[in-house]
Parts: sequence; C-alpha cells; structure tokens
Amino acid sequence: MGTPKWVVAPLALLLLLQLAGASHEVRRSLEAEAASPSVPASILSPLLRTGYHFQPPMNWINDPNGPLYYKGWYHLFYQYNPKGAVWGNIIWAHSVSRDLINWIALDPAIKPSIPTDQFGVWSGSATILPNGTVAMLYTGIDRPGTNYQIQNIAFPKDPSDPLLREWVKPGYNPIAVPEAGMNATQFRDPTTAWHAGDGLWRMLVGGLKPGTLRGMAILYRSRDFKHWVRAKHPLHSALTGMWECPDFFPVREPGKTNGLDTSEFGPHYKYVLKNSLDLTRYDYYTVGTYNNRTERYVPDNPTGDVYQRLQYDYGNFYASKTFYDPAKNRRVLLGWANESDSVAHDNAKGWAGIHAIPRKIWLDPSGKQLLQWPVEELDQLRGKAVSVGDKVVKPGQHFEVTGLQSYQSDVEVSFEVPSLDKAEPFDPAYANDAQKLCGMKNADVKGGVGPFGLWVLASSNLAEKTAVFFRVFKDGHGKPLVLMCSDPTKSSLTPGLYKPTFAGFVDTDISFGKISLRSLIDRSVVESFGAGGKTCILSRVYPSMAIGTDAHLYVFNNGDTDIKVSKLTAWEMKKPMMNGA
Repeated sequence: MGTPKWVVAPLALLLLLQLAGASHEVRRSLEAEAASPSVPASILSPLLRTGYHFQPPMNWINDPNGPLYYKGWYHLFYQYNPKGAVWGNIIWAHSVSRDLINWIALDPAIKPSIPTDQFGVWSGSATILPNGTVAMLYTGIDRPGTNYQIQNIAFPKDPSDPLLREWVKPGYNPIAVPEAGMNATQFRDPTTAWHAGDGLWRMLVGGLKPGTLRGMAILYRSRDFKHWVRAKHPLHSALTGMWECPDFFPVREPGKTNGLDTSEFGPHYKYVLKNSLDLTRYDYYTVGTYNNRTERYVPDNPTGDVYQRLQYDYGNFYASKTFYDPAKNRRVLLGWANESDSVAHDNAKGWAGIHAIPRKIWLDPSGKQLLQWPVEELDQLRGKAVSVGDKVVKPGQHFEVTGLQSYQSDVEVSFEVPSLDKAEPFDPAYANDAQKLCGMKNADVKGGVGPFGLWVLASSNLAEKTAVFFRVFKDGHGKPLVLMCSDPTKSSLTPGLYKPTFAGFVDTDISFGKISLRSLIDRSVVESFGAGGKTCILSRVYPSMAIGTDAHLYVFNNGDTDIKVSKLTAWEMKKPMMNGA
C-alpha cells in the first residue's frame, strides 16, 4: 500500500465518490493535525491500548504482508515504521504464532537493501512453491521523491528454518517494472501467485490506468517464477480509482466452510477478487467466475464493482490480505485498522494502528457473498462469563449487563423480534449508501423496529457510549430490510476526534424474527459481526470516561416494538501470552 491519503481529493474523484456511495470522511491534512498543541490526558491512557488485538508496543503499523503457515508456525509480516508513530521509514516487521492469537516478535524480515528497493519496501504477498520454498513478492521504491514502484522477490536464506528469520534478494530483481503507458506511481502490492495446470504462474499487481479513474488488477505470467511478462489486458478493471492491495482466490461451493489453496482450480469453484480502494479507504470484493484460458474474471453481479458493492468490513478496516491455512483447511483474512484520533495524539501516545482479529472466511449458502467469523483460537482467551436470557426490552428501555469487566470482552447476543408490523418504510435513495442512512437514523433516532442492540464502552451516566445496533425497514414490496450500524458519535467527550458512523445492509431473512450480533470489545476498538458474519463493522473509539473498570455494557431498544434477548453471553477476555511485536 502507498502513502496514507487524508488530503482533499480532486473534484472529479469526489464526484465519483458521490456516485459510488459512502467513503471515509476526508481528514484534515497531516501537517495541520501535527500542529495541534494539546493532547488530552485520556488519550494517553494505557487503557486505550488494545488488550487482545495485534499491535506492536510502539510506533506505526499498517498493512499485513505475506501471511502464511510454514512448518508449524503462522507468520505475520507487516508494514512498520521503527522510528515513529506516523507513516514513513517502512520496513517489514515479522511476528510468529502457533495459533494466530499469541504472537512472538522476531527481527524485521525485509528492509531496503538493494537498488530496486532502496527507498522503500511496500506491501506484498507470499507464495509457497511446489518444492515447499516460500517466495515473497513485494513492491520496492527505487528512486527518491517520486514513489516510483517496481516489483521484487525475496526468498528465505534457510528454508529449513521454520521461523524464516533471514531473507535474501536475488540479483535478478526487479521482476516487474512499469512499462510505457503505465502509471509508475500507481503500480503496487503483488498478490499471491497461482497456477492452474497449464505450466504458467500468474500474479496480479494493483494499478490505475493513466489519465483515468480505471482501477486495474494487472496480470503477469511466468514459467519459472523469475521472468514475468505482463498480459495484454488486466484480469479485471473498473471505474473506481486506484486498486491497492488486490487479492484473488478460489472458494468452495456455497455453504462449504473449508478453504482452498490459491492454486486449486476447478469448474465448480467461484472466485473472489478484492481491492482496497485508495479513494474511499474501504476493502471491496466481488464474487465471480475465472476463465484461465481467456484470463478474465467476471463478477456475478455486473454492478458489483461500482454501485452494489460488497465490503469485507463496513468500518475502519483496510489493506487486508488472505492466506490459505493448510493446518486447519481454511482461508484466513487479516486487516489493518488505523487510528481515528489525530497525528498529534499518535505522536504523543507513541503508537498508531492495530490489526483486526484474524477471521475465517467462506462463501455464504446463497453464493452471493462471503461469511466471516473470528478464528476459533480466539475463544481460548475467554475468561469469566455472564449470561442473560429470555429478557424482553420494552420500547425506549435498556438494561445493564453486570458481573464482568466489559472494557475487554467478547459478547454474543441473539435477538427475537416478535413483530415487524411497525418497520419503517425504506427510501430507495439510500440503497447504495447505508452509511448515510445510519448517520440520519442513528441510535438516538426512535424507530419502528429498532434501533436495538448494544451500548458498549459506555459511562455510567451514558454521556459516553458506542452503539452497535440493527434497524429494520420495509421496502416497497413489504419485504424487510435490515440495516446494521456502528455509531460512535457519542463514544467520547474528547474534542477533535473523527467519529464516523459506519453501516451496512444485512442480507438476512428476519421475517422469522431472529438475528444475532457478536461484538469484540477491546478498549479502543469495537469489532462487530452481524447475522453470523454476513455484515462486519470495526470502529475505533477513544472514551474519556468509559475507560477500564469505568466502562459499562448495556442492551437497548429505541424502537416502538418489543425486542427479546433470547440469549446473551459475555466473556471477559484475557490478554494473549505476548501481544504485538
């Protein structure tokens, strides 16, 4: 991934964003933020550092790079600034784990060291070759001041070392360079390579067609994993702006939860093509078909690239990467969540950025979207538990879940909605902009069926609270439509924070009257999964009162219809044995 962008986009790009739907609000410039003179004491509290999400002890972290499973160990490489809490001086830090939860820091894996990466080592991906060797493809910057991007390769110095502690870069680097007519500053983040039985390896590199808004998954081929040739046409493209951190992989038939190696090829498999959209700072994906002979990918939904877009996560989640885990026959998703305070705050704290909890992903039984769920290993951190069951929450009422410290917790709740008669009519003008709808219909706006859900990281007087909730509408045909929101607008009394509402529609049949929610609450992050992982939203929050033991957990109903909590279980979460790098 390239330099994080928080500055105002050109007018043409802003118009594109209006057409395409929601985006992160454009932030103040880094320079303006850095000039802020004061930092509230609450921002500096160690109780805002996450307890069980991955983050290094200090400094800046962004994209996960080249995750893989190798000789009994999970490897996480990631973009890291060893010199400060802002983006810059990027190297590949490296941590290993037996279970994706407890991490051990190793020495950095890849640093600028050769002419083709001397000014930067940016994102990339791992490929395990047929002989078991790991090949790491990554973007290098080879000249100062221009972010001129080329693709490189590195290999383990000692393939017998399960910890992959040393890496070497062959003399034939680079393996791919911008050609005439390509945008050399928008050409990065090579994917895991794949082969499909025709003797050729293929990989994708994210790009932007010069002079246009057409994002591209640029396709390369190789017979020896050494000499790569660009195909005449991209695997896929769309008028969305630059595609960063592309990812491409097969999935099993709808409803089958096992994963597939990236090189597994079959006529019945669907494929997922994901891109991180530089303009909106969200990760979008489509499900479709891949023809290895024509080297084309076609989304099942022809409008899925621009309008009816699916996202891995509808919140603060970006630059993600998946890998196939042969130990548990699953595909695992890793993603980065940036801070939403200010650069001045980050400099004062000395750290910025976390990774989301690793998620298992698979194709929904409908075949239309992916399902996501925290990896099962997370459950080992569950400690003291409290439960609530068969409790009706009347309109306008709420109750507190007591008996645990909820500031670092895992909450699963099943709701029953006895009637949808009072569901509000849905305005189709918001069909492609759930975020705007949630901003208008936030947790404090009374509805018919909902909003109902959780207030998390809440103060005892409810002056601070983050709401994670559902609201049910009815479309013009009387069919129920479910909106899921994460609303941090009242999460903190600290001034100057970026507190956007995040939202996504949930493709679930609530006519049976049931829907579930899981929220991972971890001090300054709330990571939520609606309807069994159909819709996921991660928010960063910075309470000034609801910190540590002063944080409370509530169930609320601000609709005009009774809501029943059929079962709620909340667990205190222990810290991993070692967290960060």
